[in-house]
Amino acid sequence: MQKKVFQLLADNTSGVLSRISGLFSRRGYNIESITAGSTTNPRLSRLTIVASGEDEVLEQIEKQVAKLVDVVEIKELKPEESVYRELILVKVRVGAQERPAAISIADIFRAKIIDVAAESLIFELTGNQTKIDAFVKMLDGYEILEVSRTGIAGLGRGTEHIAYTESSSIPDTY
Repeated sequence: MQKKVFQLLADNTSGVLSRISGLFSRRGYNIESITAGSTTNPRLSRLTIVASGEDEVLEQIEKQVAKLVDVVEIKELKPEESVYRELILVKVRVGAQERPAAISIADIFRAKIIDVAAESLIFELTGNQTKIDAFVKMLDGYEILEVSRTGIAGLGRGTEHIAYTESSSIPDTY
């Protein structure tokens, strides 16, 4: 099993995310994470999809997604040519005695404390999946009350792999 990260530019219309994720569902493809957001062009959304499977399956995913009417562009974000980040929010039960040690762990990972309550802390951390996973593992001795992860967002490095979102680069039919 391999993992690939795909970046899509798609029409910013209602139901586009449903149609894209529906393709994965109908074909039995696995989505590990999917993130979507607006671009500098309000007519387009940028989606980052992490999928896993055999090489042939991943090639089929790319071809099938490219055929969708809503998809303007799809490309693979290769690890050596891209930057990936994920955000995690973690709520941990900590009393007064445990608080300094938990804060020390957060400092090591450069996590921010975004909420302090009498019996809990909420940490915010941004980084690659390895860093996020290592942070969660370091919190293993604490009772983790809640976790929210965004999934990967990514962009290609430099100016060679830019997915243009300017209106001049979109065909007139859009």
